[in-house]
Amino acid sequence: MVLRWRAAAIVALGALTVLGSGPAGSASEAETSAVMGPGPLVQRRLSPEQYRQIISDVFGPFITFGGRFEPDVREGGLLAIGSGKVGITAKGMEEYDGMARNIAGQVVSEKNRGTLIPCTPADAKTADNACATKFLGQAGRLLFRRPLTDGELRAQVRVANDAATLSKNFYTGLGVSLAVMLEAPQFLFHMQTSEPDPSSKGQYRLDAYSKASQLSFFLWNSSPDDELLTAAEKGELSTQKGLTRQVDRLLTSPRLEGGVRAFFVDMLGYDTFINLSKDAQIYPNFTAPVTRDAQEQTLLTILDVVLQQRGDYRDVFTTRRTFLTPVLGSIYGVKLPKTSPNSVADPWRAYEYAEGDPRSGILTHASFVALHSHPGRSSPTLRGKALRQFVLCQRVPDPPGNVDFTVIQDTNNPNFKTARERVTAHMTTPACAGCHKLMDPMGLSLENFDGGGGFRKIENGANIDTSGELDGKKFTDSVGLGRAVHDNPSAASCLVNRVSTYALGRTVTRGEAAWVSDLQKTFATVGYRIPDLLRKVALSDELYRVSAP
Repeated sequence: MVLRWRAAAIVALGALTVLGSGPAGSASEAETSAVMGPGPLVQRRLSPEQYRQIISDVFGPFITFGGRFEPDVREGGLLAIGSGKVGITAKGMEEYDGMARNIAGQVVSEKNRGTLIPCTPADAKTADNACATKFLGQAGRLLFRRPLTDGELRAQVRVANDAATLSKNFYTGLGVSLAVMLEAPQFLFHMQTSEPDPSSKGQYRLDAYSKASQLSFFLWNSSPDDELLTAAEKGELSTQKGLTRQVDRLLTSPRLEGGVRAFFVDMLGYDTFINLSKDAQIYPNFTAPVTRDAQEQTLLTILDVVLQQRGDYRDVFTTRRTFLTPVLGSIYGVKLPKTSPNSVADPWRAYEYAEGDPRSGILTHASFVALHSHPGRSSPTLRGKALRQFVLCQRVPDPPGNVDFTVIQDTNNPNFKTARERVTAHMTTPACAGCHKLMDPMGLSLENFDGGGGFRKIENGANIDTSGELDGKKFTDSVGLGRAVHDNPSAASCLVNRVSTYALGRTVTRGEAAWVSDLQKTFATVGYRIPDLLRKVALSDELYRVSAP
């Protein structure tokens, strides 16, 4: 009976109109659509991190989850765009259902109900519509990113009432109703709504609550807080003064770090770490903690440059400042004390490589050289391809299906001892030469780093030549590669392209190309500072304009 009521409530909330498997999307689709005006409304599924963050924000960081999330799809270089191309499968709905019941059970438990439920029922053994209305209205406003409609709230209270009557327990009924909201599309998806733009006849824009969500997910990677929702309710986001006040508040909040972190996790493709494996005999030190710490090292380094120092974004490719743990130190050959100077256990330590050290910038981190390598060997091709795709926003075609990789894979061939020699031999095949010229000259400059992130000068007894080239600029080693990327105009323009599409949640239209071009010019003018770019995007009308329904 309880399950039947929950299902009925989901139908009442409109869930069945969006559930099911949506189109997967394709990474080969154009990153700029042919539409001349603003793009359409986008209904995006919450990412696993967004789901967790919202639950933490609304109910507390102590809530545990369980269950598995639906796989994400990368499109236009970002999972944030692919999230608008997917739905929820039947199996995925089962997982969401299990998580919803688990979370709701914790919220209404004896341990937490006193702090998470703002009222006490007159009799805990029966329904109390007044208390249920108060709790479900408050929680629903935060979960749905807008106030519940009268019909939605009545449906939720009715489920709580019926389930409480059946179970003879008010809190059981309340938990059933909360679980219904947690698996409704209004929670699981960014549900955008448009309205006519009163300042531009015939044009449309996001309504106030959709605008608040667009802004919050962009800067915080989470749903709007109470203050932002209140600003939307009062119409303040429709004024330049009110919008500026909220944008500046979000930008100065400590939560901005989480938003910037989420963007770079997406941009750098860190979702692929889940599939990373290394041959334990070849790289015995590359353990699960290394995989975890390698990602965090790069994220901390980026955040240090772009937020703590408010520096030039391009410096992430040349900085010698970073952060290490003892386990990473074992990979890099750096001995770190296990405790901080005040004897407090602290796994992360600020560290700066000396001049002349080959490790300079995030391209020399294990998060790059190990992630873009094979399980048992390095790969200048994979590294060069990753640099083109993730850092410069340039596509590299996949290899033909009939390519013979024997020469490259044979690391024991006495005639081709180093990766450079093997790649050069492989490039004698005409069908391979064109693409490899786009990737290998950069990747070869990182050959001092093996497939596990360790440093080496010799491979199979032969000296490693780390000279390379990027778009006509030659260099001799990984440090030179970092400088070349720093100075390459595509690095900065790629960042702007990714930020704009990440904020929109879709590809940029031809009609928005001028806006992106203006963002690129502004980015250069302000010294390539990311907080200034984020503010410019967040205050842009283009972020909130949509095509006619």
